[in-house]
Amino acid sequence: QVQLVESGGGLVQAGGSLRLSCAASGSINSIAAMGWYRQAPGKQRDVVATITRGGSTNYEDSVKGRFTISRDTGKNTVYLQMNSLKPEDTAVYYCNAQTWSVDYWGKGTLVTVSS
Repeated sequence: QVQLVESGGGLVQAGGSLRLSCAASGSINSIAAMGWYRQAPGKQRDVVATITRGGSTNYEDSVKGRFTISRDTGKNTVYLQMNSLKPEDTAVYYCNAQTWSVDYWGKGTLVTVSS
């Protein structure tokens, strides 16, 4: 099993920055990829950015050039640096860990961007 704990959400003005962290514990070696997803009110949960075990990254089009996903393998932590935030980035952000058999999710952290 994998446990994920997110932190770093909050309220920020448009144009500002936030950094989200996701600390993983448990069966770390079973993780093939990790990522950040977000769910705005009344909408489905969508992928924001992912990073594979090999370090390859992918981003949803609307965040390219503004968000950066990274990791610290020594701390078993994945980060999402979010710059130039927009009101439409407001959502609950969830950390995800993909293993060969099942996905794990954190409880989420709320990001609110005011205009």
